[in-house]
Amino acid sequence: MGSVEEEQLLIEQGLIQEELKLYAEDGSVDINGNPPLKHRTGNWKACPFILGNECCERLAYYGIAINLITYLTAELHQGNVSAARNVTTWQGTCYITSLIGAVLADAYWGRYWTIASFSSIYFIGMSALTLSATVPYLKPSDCIGDFCPSPTTPQYLTFFLGLYLIALGTGGIKPCVSSFGADQFDDRDPNERVRKSSFFNWFYFCINTGAFGSFLLVLVQENIGWGLGFGIPTVFMGLAIISFFFGTPLYRFQKPKGSPITRICQVLVASFRKTNLKVPEDTTLLYETETQELIVASRKLEHTDDYKYLDKAAVLSLEEANSLEFFNPWSLCTVTHVEEVKILIRMLPIWASGIIFSSLYAQATTMFVQQGRAMNCNIGSFKIPPATLGVFDCITVLIWVPLYDRFNVPVTKLLTSSDNGFTVLQRMGIGLFISIFGIATAAVVEMVRLGMAETGTDASLTVFWQVPQIFIFGAAEVFYFVGQLEFFYGQSPDSMRSVCSALGLLANALGSYLSSLILTVVTYFTTKDGGDGWITDDLNEGHLDYFFWLLAGLSTLNALVYVFSAVNYKQKITS
Repeated sequence: MGSVEEEQLLIEQGLIQEELKLYAEDGSVDINGNPPLKHRTGNWKACPFILGNECCERLAYYGIAINLITYLTAELHQGNVSAARNVTTWQGTCYITSLIGAVLADAYWGRYWTIASFSSIYFIGMSALTLSATVPYLKPSDCIGDFCPSPTTPQYLTFFLGLYLIALGTGGIKPCVSSFGADQFDDRDPNERVRKSSFFNWFYFCINTGAFGSFLLVLVQENIGWGLGFGIPTVFMGLAIISFFFGTPLYRFQKPKGSPITRICQVLVASFRKTNLKVPEDTTLLYETETQELIVASRKLEHTDDYKYLDKAAVLSLEEANSLEFFNPWSLCTVTHVEEVKILIRMLPIWASGIIFSSLYAQATTMFVQQGRAMNCNIGSFKIPPATLGVFDCITVLIWVPLYDRFNVPVTKLLTSSDNGFTVLQRMGIGLFISIFGIATAAVVEMVRLGMAETGTDASLTVFWQVPQIFIFGAAEVFYFVGQLEFFYGQSPDSMRSVCSALGLLANALGSYLSSLILTVVTYFTTKDGGDGWITDDLNEGHLDYFFWLLAGLSTLNALVYVFSAVNYKQKITS
């Protein structure tokens, strides 16, 4: 009977649906290339290895970065401005190389093999840096009284080769690790989608756990030796690689989906070639593929009405409409590919806000350290290296992240319509405004220090006066940087997640370069008439407070522009 057949069909369909629920539905695969079983792969069970990798890698990175300016001034005998410029330029390079890793991950290698490959480069760079501070021939000579001999060419080459191999290695890893961790959660499973948002909080927690440990390395570097101080983070980088490979059987892998840069160029070229064509009022007539391959690998994007000129790339010409042949992607693109480009354009104002924020953040490892060196760093007979005060930044983050995840989110969830409490854009905006108070506090502290220096009592101003400004910056980080991670992963097209994560890192790079540029411009204009300038080797003769107030003014303007951009931002819509 028909009813029996229908009942049997319903039972079979129900069994199929139950079986499908056992597998991740986001197009990911397991290590063998098969659909991944949810109870065996991904989710929080895969994350400890990724988070452990990030924790060790960040300890290695910050073990070099936070006290690099001290090495450049004390060991390579560079001046304050030159050393600060070298640090911010290197930090900027660490971020800008993320574009290389992102493109390779999205287009060719996938995130897993990109992380593995660049980790090896990273380890080689760390080893070279350790040798430059250990081997007598490669180690810079100590000062003899007031005479400090310049490092030899081999010493410079070995040190900077190691330093920039680290920049390449960390750049290749940065845009992939957070995205690879988020890939372990199925976006189409409501429960896993909520856990993914929590993952970004704990990912940033692990970053700062590694950074917290690195401050102990500063004590080793300044009291025992730079060779051991660089050697320990090299060992931790090795542990990071081991931790990452250990989790391989548990990972879910997203296949590379072709070059995002190529698709962007195709949309721009196709829209230009069809300048004379009119976009139909019925947008359902625009070209979109019907194949399941796109649906599985990269969700289709709904058409939006802005940037209509780009829609011309998806308009079928008369010849294309009558042709049954394969369409040339350089003259006809899908609506999804056009919308990918629109998303990137919409992201730009939000992305740009991170440039000024990162230029402020760069002061923590440059001018804050130099400011601390001009203060009283003694506790009894023990002298505190100023770079170690950054540990209070880590403490702030380590306190704030659990509070935010376990307390703030549930409370604000009751007051807002967002499942995660504040929306991502609100969270980033709060971070921007908090950072203004941080740099203003630094300026006030410097004004007090200079006032005491004029009366000859500067030694009484303890370095712990820097703690409030560091605490405020730590709070700003939790709001802005974690929000930035989630924004670029959540709003990016499925096929461009590494590239969009790299955009966030690129803002950090440009922030570091902007800091170098501002230092250069300020030094030029404040010394061109023969004055000492704002930033001098002896800070008591300069006006570092003016520099901090300048940054506070730029940050206020940046925050106001961000608010306007965030209010007008149009969210991504997937099919």
